[in-house]
Amino acid sequence: MTEALFSPLKLGAITLSHRVVMAPLTRMRAAQPGNVPGELNVEYYRQRASQGGLIITEGTQISPSGQGMPATPGIHSEAQIAGWKAVTKAIHEKGGFVFLQLWHVGRISHSSLLNGRLPVAPSAIPAPGNAFTATFDRAPFETPRALETHEIASIVEDYARAALSAQRAGFDGVEIHGANGYLLEQFLQRRSNQRTDAYGGSIENRSRLVLEVAHAVSAVFGADRVGIRLSPFGVANGSGEDDPLPLYTYLIERLAGLGLAYLHLIEPRASGAGQAEVDHQNVPFSSELFRPYWPNVLIAAGNYQPGTAAAAIDEARADAVAFGRLFIANPDLPERARRGLGLNPYNRATFYGGGAEGYVDYPTCEASVQTEPG
Repeated sequence: MTEALFSPLKLGAITLSHRVVMAPLTRMRAAQPGNVPGELNVEYYRQRASQGGLIITEGTQISPSGQGMPATPGIHSEAQIAGWKAVTKAIHEKGGFVFLQLWHVGRISHSSLLNGRLPVAPSAIPAPGNAFTATFDRAPFETPRALETHEIASIVEDYARAALSAQRAGFDGVEIHGANGYLLEQFLQRRSNQRTDAYGGSIENRSRLVLEVAHAVSAVFGADRVGIRLSPFGVANGSGEDDPLPLYTYLIERLAGLGLAYLHLIEPRASGAGQAEVDHQNVPFSSELFRPYWPNVLIAAGNYQPGTAAAAIDEARADAVAFGRLFIANPDLPERARRGLGLNPYNRATFYGGGAEGYVDYPTCEASVQTEPG
């Protein structure tokens, strides 16, 4: 039974008619040159929009230096803003809401994407594994350049500028990406942050950049139109805090004081950030652990099915649930969940890069019925 998914929810300044949220999903299909959202992207988001439903866009780089993968969209040029305007218009025409995910990848990049410059990070520690290059090949992560203390203010300004650009593009709000081993999480966690200035060492110092960004973005958009995504138990991109509870309890309590619209938590059972099938067993729910410290809307994500999502809401562990891979393969996921219909399987081989295949060609339930024999 999934009735819990289909009651209204006040989320900051907006009111959703249901609680089936589309999670942010990197797809690497922005038009070139310029990493601009194009017609194919407009169609992808239009298909997944629903009356009163919330879409959180794919990670969108706040500046050229924030890019980590080829053909990912930005929000720092006029062409990109115009491209996103077409996306927000299409979603709004179907009665939906859309938040832009603000993204800086930090060390999870490659110099081929950055005009030959090294990626930046809190400390000069390379991530394990391989990066995407500008040609969609893979190469070992490079040792990043540690940001100087005086440079960090400009990173905060880039987030604020991106939030302003998102406003101009017609977004209903923004989500700060503080998860999955990217720049903000690199500052949070000890294994990637070995600084000795005001942004390193203690939990308070390591949390400083995230809180400064949340303040700056809220000053632009209003806190009731800002969310943040965290992965306290994540292992993606070389992340992982040995004991995440003290760090994330401190951070979430401080973020709660800002009055943000929502906290978006990735469950530990799904910590691979889409790069691998991960399904940890016998692990706690992030949403359950941190619910006591968060008074506003809590969105949970990670290997949920409609039934288990409804149970999370019934049990008050979450107020809404974000779906990723299921939304890739089922553009009408809310309707399928409402009617208890079967779900299309997803094709992992088409997740990253390419064209229409595995992007805008998944059938809706109505199309599936029409094509059934007999």
